[in-house]
Amino acid sequence: MTQAPNLNHLWATLLVEELVRNGVDTFCVAPGSRSTPLVVAVARHDRARSIVHYDERGAAFHALGYGRVTGVPAAVITTSGSALANVWPAVVEASLEHIPLLVLSGDRPPELQDSGANQTMD
Repeated sequence: MTQAPNLNHLWATLLVEELVRNGVDTFCVAPGSRSTPLVVAVARHDRARSIVHYDERGAAFHALGYGRVTGVPAAVITTSGSALANVWPAVVEASLEHIPLLVLSGDRPPELQDSGANQTMD
């Protein structure tokens, strides 16, 4: 951990480690720039399994199906902004059916919020 190149890498590594230690070892990834530290942390973890999907909605529904079948949450990793909104339909189904699902998203730094930068939303 002391070799982490920056805080984002360190926090992502610690988060993935803690999730795996607590039984969340399947990560459905829709790659994007802001979620890169999380994706790298999953790729480097020897007990984490990643399923890469080009579409956030598809990744989220894959995770929902995993949770439905196993009773164990899978984590969806997506980038910031409207990409995260594409996960919402699976979140609604998970909530209504009491299916475990975890959503992790990258975000723009605070100084880019409310500045007109792309991929920023409240």
